[in-house]
Amino acid sequence: MRIMAVAAASASLCAAPIAARDHAHHEQAGPFNKVGEIDPWLRDPFPSTYKPGPRSDVLFRHATVLDGAGGRLDDGDVLVRDGKIAAVGQRLANPGGVREIDAQGRWVTPGVIDVHSHDGTYVLPLTTIDRQAGDVAEASDVNVADTWIETAINPQDVAFSRALQAGVTTIQVLPGSSPIFSGRAITVKPVHVTTVAAMKFPGAPQGFKMACGENPKSEGAESHRGPTSRQGVVAYVRKTFMDAQKVLHDWRDFDGKPAKRRGPPPGRGQDLKREALAGVLAGDLRLNMHCYRADDMATMLSVMREFNIHLVAFHHAGEAYKIPELLRENDVCAAVFGDWWGFKMETLDSLRASASMLDKAGVCVTMHSDSPASGQRLAMEAAKAAGAGRQMGIAVPPERMIRWITSNPARVLGLSDRIGTLAPGFNADVVLWSGNPFSIYTKADLVLMDGAVVSDRSAPSEEPDSDFELGRAAVRP
Repeated sequence: MRIMAVAAASASLCAAPIAARDHAHHEQAGPFNKVGEIDPWLRDPFPSTYKPGPRSDVLFRHATVLDGAGGRLDDGDVLVRDGKIAAVGQRLANPGGVREIDAQGRWVTPGVIDVHSHDGTYVLPLTTIDRQAGDVAEASDVNVADTWIETAINPQDVAFSRALQAGVTTIQVLPGSSPIFSGRAITVKPVHVTTVAAMKFPGAPQGFKMACGENPKSEGAESHRGPTSRQGVVAYVRKTFMDAQKVLHDWRDFDGKPAKRRGPPPGRGQDLKREALAGVLAGDLRLNMHCYRADDMATMLSVMREFNIHLVAFHHAGEAYKIPELLRENDVCAAVFGDWWGFKMETLDSLRASASMLDKAGVCVTMHSDSPASGQRLAMEAAKAAGAGRQMGIAVPPERMIRWITSNPARVLGLSDRIGTLAPGFNADVVLWSGNPFSIYTKADLVLMDGAVVSDRSAPSEEPDSDFELGRAAVRP
């Protein structure tokens, strides 16, 4: 998403190997290197202070269970204990003292995951200040790799609580797409707290955002601070990564030769932009890229191969359906809208059915919001995309569609061994729906996060009835 004026509107690859790879990466990455010195790009000046709420042991009975990995269990049970999924099956035994919920006629799924949000930074309604200065992106340069979007997030944005009430339990907040190198992302749990640190997903791999195509070239032309063409953007990307290779080389040389080491480690903090990009080169910062056109995606995949960078997802990806083989070969997910959103020239060849077409071609598909309103109905975005696919003769059943908003986005975030699937040992992020989650009439009756009840539709709401009331509540003694 580019910075806007005030008047502007705002079959997946196998999960098991990905989970194993994510776990292995966590173990290998450290965060410390061989000599006990942390690589500078892995340092986190804003550590998480998140604490789960009071956990509830729950046994859901007689539900239609979608496990998030492609499985469906009718008349199924899900047991939650100590903040984890303990068991999924039929006629599970109550281990004793566990609260039972009769979910007959209702559905149980993993918590919904949004891989592309601007919640907390694109706070609606916009003000006149946002016309020239907004928190969704730092626009002073085309390379703002040193910025961290978490330092801009307003945790009081009601979009977080609205998303939670819609069953969303994990959100990746990305910087906007005006710069080429847009900076670091953050993965949060949309709980009602006063600091971003208290929302931050503990131990989540750090994400990074880049942009290609119309956004950065237009920004360069308008600001006179960067490339004004696609070829200029690509040349700038290659040169900038070449410069960052020196930082990575210095640190790898320091890591691997303790016997020959002289003096302190390479200068840390002297060039935060190159250090961040060295983290992308090292594979420690998970690269997400804003890209619409198929040819742009193909070009950027070539550039990433040149530097041995694994790009985890193209976002928006309106023409991704044209290059499914490339996406499969490069292990890249496509994060798409539920609709084609034809609001710029490079989206005109997008298709509403692209998610279904990509899924049929074996590509990892995820839905994303981009706007607060879409983030509060991701299941509906998936249903809309699947409906367009049905009109083309592509049937995507609920047990497959649910992966678009659970296990596949968990894979993009590097958390596929912890969330996105209902299986023993996974975090107990669980949603009890009033019916089929892909029906417009369905509500999230109960939402658990790490086994704690964070939204209960049957309980009296303590949330203000309006944004005005929210402001009044903030000043009450």
